[in-house]
Amino acid sequence: MADARDIQPSAPREASLAFWVSGFVLLVVMPLLNVLPAEDSWLHLSDFSLNRFGKFLAFAILALGLDLIWGYTGILSLGQGVFFGLGAYCMGMHLMLTIGKESVYGSDLPDFMVWNQVKELPLFWQPFHSFPLAVLGAVLVPTFFALVFGFLAFRSRIKGVYFAIITQALALVAWLVFNRNETNLGGTNGLTDFKQLLGFRLSEPGTQRALYVITVLCLGGAYLLCQWIIRSRAGRVLIAVRDSEQRVAFSGYAPANYKLFVFVVAAALAGLAGLLYVPQVGIITPAQIGVLPSLEMVIWVAVGGRGTLAGAVLGAVSVNLGRSVLTNYFPELWPFMLGGLFVTVVLLFPDGLVGILHKLKDRVASRKTARLAEGEAQI
Repeated sequence: MADARDIQPSAPREASLAFWVSGFVLLVVMPLLNVLPAEDSWLHLSDFSLNRFGKFLAFAILALGLDLIWGYTGILSLGQGVFFGLGAYCMGMHLMLTIGKESVYGSDLPDFMVWNQVKELPLFWQPFHSFPLAVLGAVLVPTFFALVFGFLAFRSRIKGVYFAIITQALALVAWLVFNRNETNLGGTNGLTDFKQLLGFRLSEPGTQRALYVITVLCLGGAYLLCQWIIRSRAGRVLIAVRDSEQRVAFSGYAPANYKLFVFVVAAALAGLAGLLYVPQVGIITPAQIGVLPSLEMVIWVAVGGRGTLAGAVLGAVSVNLGRSVLTNYFPELWPFMLGGLFVTVVLLFPDGLVGILHKLKDRVASRKTARLAEGEAQI
């Protein structure tokens, strides 16, 4: 059975056309449907639906980075939720500081600090008064942590299942640290009750529509970046590392350097996803950065089709959309459904949704060719 990683578009022009058509639908059509009067058109897209889809697209940015690591380089990371959380908390800290006198206690300190009798804003919170520094921090903080962690891990030649286990342990440690009130990050309640961003009320539909558009643009930029990396010489080395790391080393390359590079890029994309997620959803808690969320992120890529950038986006959107719908009817059964979905994909559809689509396309093309051949034979 062909692996989705080995499936290439039959024509680059078709892939390019699909990218621009998808971009037009996401960037133009959906916002236009949102502004249509609800009472005059059945095509109206509610503010809630647009906001929810914006959250899914933020997840898709993270999935692209994970696909670079797992699908193209063969490194299974079970700790991407940590980098997502670092980016989300950086933006959440800025949003908390903008509440100011609008808080319940009318204090410049976040409410949870008032509850914990903190008298002065901690030093590491100070830079997040600035929006530009918060944006930079949301990308650079996870990048720095990934650089340090990846350097130590890859230089120690940790790979395979051992790397997956140690990244899972990283997610558990991060969850435990962020849950503690002593860290001054909101404890188990996290950061929430955000009011405004750059003077714009987050509760306003126009603000949420703008955040959605920014998320679409960032997703498109992230997709093009990942595509450029894969098509570059470094991308070919990454794929070679996935297929046979030992041969890459014998060829004179340093696999650890390339693995560190892709790990850092994926962490930066995860931080960007967290940055875009927080103002759209309005909350970030330790529950969103632990072991279980990191495992779910792997399932997104597996369902979509690892080793195909389009599959990462499709998997992130489809799984989260399914979760949003099904949890309304079967909230207790969703973890079992998610596990069953992963097992089904691994055993029956290892190429994911993209692989299925390619097979259907090939089957239709082969039937069309057979009919044409039969018609010519009859003539």
